[in-house]
Order: sequence, then C-alpha cells, then structure tokens
Amino acid sequence: MPNDITDYRDIFLNDRPMMDTRAPVEFVKGAFPGVVNLPLMTDIERQRVGTCYKQQGQQAAIVLGHQLVSGETKAQRIQAWADFARSHPDGLLYCFRGGLRSQIVQQWLKDEAGIDYPRVGGGYKAMRTFLLETVEQAATQCDLVLLGGMTGTGKTEVLAQLPNALDLEGCANHRGSSFGKRATGQPSNIDFENLLAVDVLKKRAAGIEQFVLEDESRMVGSCAVPLPLYQRMQQVPMVWLEDSLERRVERILQDYVINLCAEFINVHGDEGFALFSERLLSSLGNIHRRLGGDRHRRLMDIMEAALGEQASTGAVDLHRGWIEGLLREYYDPMYVFQREKKGGRIEFAGERLAVLEYLTERAARGG
Repeated sequence: MPNDITDYRDIFLNDRPMMDTRAPVEFVKGAFPGVVNLPLMTDIERQRVGTCYKQQGQQAAIVLGHQLVSGETKAQRIQAWADFARSHPDGLLYCFRGGLRSQIVQQWLKDEAGIDYPRVGGGYKAMRTFLLETVEQAATQCDLVLLGGMTGTGKTEVLAQLPNALDLEGCANHRGSSFGKRATGQPSNIDFENLLAVDVLKKRAAGIEQFVLEDESRMVGSCAVPLPLYQRMQQVPMVWLEDSLERRVERILQDYVINLCAEFINVHGDEGFALFSERLLSSLGNIHRRLGGDRHRRLMDIMEAALGEQASTGAVDLHRGWIEGLLREYYDPMYVFQREKKGGRIEFAGERLAVLEYLTERAARGG
C-alpha cells in the first residue's frame, strides 16, 4: 500500500484532488474546496454501524459494516472510487481520522480494482486542524490592515484589485449587511473557514505577509470570522474609503438591485423576480425595529413602488429613493459613529484611487 500522506501544506497548495469517504451527513457539515464525497457508507448504514459499535464493540461493528456494504452495493461503490482514482492519479482519499473507513476503501481499491491509492494520514480531522492553525498563525504573525468606509463606497471592488486582500465576504458568499444575502446561499461555517484558510496559505506561500481585509463584524451573514483573526482585526490600523453619496447610491443600485435581480432570475428562472422582491422586502423588514415604525413604513412604500415599476417596465429608477433614504437616515449615522470610535486607528483616508495607491505602497514597504 502507498504510504499515508501527511504533508497537508502540499495537499492544499497544489489542490490535490481528494475523495472524502465519510458519510454524506458528515460531508455536508463541512469539507474542503473541490473535494468529492464518495462515501463508504450511507448515513443510515453509518448510524447502524455506530450503534452496533457502542453496544457490541468494534469487531461486531466491522462484521455488520461488511454485511451492509456487500454484493452489488459494494461493487458500485468500488467502481465509483476506481473511476475517481483513474481520473485523478495524483489524488488522495480520506475519512474522518484516517482510520478504518479509509483503510477499507484503500484495501478494496487494491484488491478489487488493482489500484494503489494513497490516503491522508490523520484524515479530515488532521487537515481541518492544520487549516485552523494556518489562520491563527496568520492572525498573529502577519501585518494586517482593515479597509473601512460608508456603505456603498466600493470596498469589495478595491479588495478585488489588491493581490494581498482576504475577501471575507467572497468566502462567505454574502455582502455583509442586512441586505447582503445572495441568491446562491452561503457555505457552512466550516466550509467558509476552510476556504479562507486555503486562500491565506496560498498567499503566504507566494510571499505575502501583509493582508488587507474589509472591516467586518464577527458574523458575515451566517458565517463567523475565526475568533483569533477577528480579535486581531479589532487592534490593527485602518484605511478609510470615501466616495460621494450619489456614486454610492448608484453602486448599491447596481449591486443590490440590478445584479441581484439578475442573479435570482439566473438561479430560479421564472420565479426569480418574485423571490428577489421577497428578499429585498424581507431585508428591510429585518431592520424594522432599528428603523422605527414610521421610517420603515415610508421606505417600504418606496421599495414596493419601485419593485412594482421594475416588474411592469423593467425600470429601476424608483429604487434610488429607498436606497438614498436608507443611507442618509440609517447606515451613514452608524458609520459616522464607527469612524469616530475607531478614529485613532485610521492611518489614511481618501477616495478609491488614492486608497489603492496608498495600500499598494504600504504593501511594498512592508507596513
């Protein structure tokens, strides 16, 4: 049999193809980018074997497992593993701890399909620990700077132009605000952390030791920023991005109305516009208490009228009304307070080109 692979850094830096042999319920909770789930056992089979293990011990559980995965079922699973192995000769397989399940898959591949296929020593748990440590080490060892600014200033666009940016919102598939949900949903929190960690690992391997991140709260939608990183983010310098109210309104109109509507239609087809409308109205409803009843009702009336016009004519002009109202009366006062609170950490402020130039020069001089 091939030796177990334990160079986790190499695995993730080189995007080694991986076959996850855990049960689907385990895979859904969290996996690694690009991994394929080809389980040894289904969820029900795993549950039965687990119960047997607790009641009768390991040997009885092994016997039951072989009974459950036998005959045509076993042949089909071996065929799927063999197809993956032949398609990805540089790949690996793993289970939760690098134990019995991956040993069985590896042995059956050898015995039934004649394929020597390596497995990950320590399995999912060891790789997961490695990635968590990768983020924790970067949080303590690297130079970090936060990019702040009012809603709609285009912070994400600035990050996209920086080779040393860590895009938390991109990893979380969420725009970070009450209106930030996308049509395609969010990853599990574990998937979010793993995606971020691989990005950090690859950038540090490329020699990057200074990172720019958007000034986020701990939660990016339903995804939590890893605590060591979030705690460090509360201490590091900031750069403040500025832009006019008019340009901010237009940017939000493009991102949260035009682009989001197109995204919903692309994902959901004929139902897309209705679901998009529901999402906008629901997002405004989520901040009902903080807006206050009268202001919420006024902005809701504007939004409903804008959605009605968009549905009938395709025009989006009326959306500017609730966007500007929300910025002036809700978001901007919050950000003014935040800027005053964090003022001592702001080392530069300016519009887009000036901020890009400053952050590029800052990276070149190493801080």
